[in-house]
Amino acid sequence: MGYSVKDLIYKGEKAGVHNWQTLEGASFYWHQDWLHIAEDMTGYSATANIDTDSEKATQNEAAQTIVNHLNKNDK
Repeated sequence: MGYSVKDLIYKGEKAGVHNWQTLEGASFYWHQDWLHIAEDMTGYSATANIDTDSEKATQNEAAQTIVNHLNKNDK
């Protein structure tokens, strides 16, 4: 069936780092200076790179990257 952006729970932003969780409890983080999403708040453990045409990714692109990552790993 797969994930969609509606399946992510946005937990807010702290010190510029945005956090989403899945219903299963997995957390993903993103900062506007990162061109990746991470599984830790520091961003050092990159999970997936964000596909963007600009120098900085948007919050929507970060959320879509999380969904793509989840669907890729769900197979």
